[in-house]
Amino acid sequence: MEATITKQFNLEQPIDKVWAALSNPMEISGCVPGASITEQIDDTNYKGEVSLKFGPVKSKYDGQITIEEMDNDSHKMTLKGKGLDSKGKGSAEMTMNGLAVSAGDSSTDVDFKMVVNIQGTLAQFGSRLINDVSDQLLKQFIENFKALLEGGEVDNTLKAGSMMGSVLKSKVSGIFKKKEEEGQE
Repeated sequence: MEATITKQFNLEQPIDKVWAALSNPMEISGCVPGASITEQIDDTNYKGEVSLKFGPVKSKYDGQITIEEMDNDSHKMTLKGKGLDSKGKGSAEMTMNGLAVSAGDSSTDVDFKMVVNIQGTLAQFGSRLINDVSDQLLKQFIENFKALLEGGEVDNTLKAGSMMGSVLKSKVSGIFKKKEEEGQE
C-alpha cells in the first residue's frame, strides 16, 4: 500500500536557522511523533525506531534512515528510510524530499513530499487512512519544529486522540461513500 503526502508550511524564522535544525538528523528526529534515533552509523546513515498506534493496532518499526542528498546551498534534501515491524508483521519504506526557501529576512517556506510504502498489518487500513494519519503526524511535527526553533519544549509523544479521530473519520466517510455508490446502482 503506497501513499503520497505533501505538505507546505511557513515558519517565522530566517532560512539559516531553519536549515541548521532541519538538516541535523539528531536534532530534528525529536520533532517526529513516536520517533527516535538510536545510533549514528556514519555521516549519512542512522538507526532508529518509530512507534505508531492506530486504534487497537500498535506497531514499532526498527529501521534505518539514509541521507541521499543534503544540499546546504540550495536547502534541499532527500532522505530514504526503511524499517521492519518488530513483531515481524510488516515493513515500511519512505522517501522524503524537502526544500526550504527564504520568504524574506525572517520567514522561510518549507515543502515536503513523502512517498510511504507500507506492507503488513498497517496496510490493511488503506491509503486514505494512512494519508489522514500522516497528515496528523505532520501537523504535530510542524508544531514541534516551531517549538524547537523558538526554544520551547518539544513533545514527540504520539497524540493518540488525533490518530483515533482520523481512524473514525476515514471509516465513517468510507461507509457513507459505499452507501452512496449502492444508491446509484
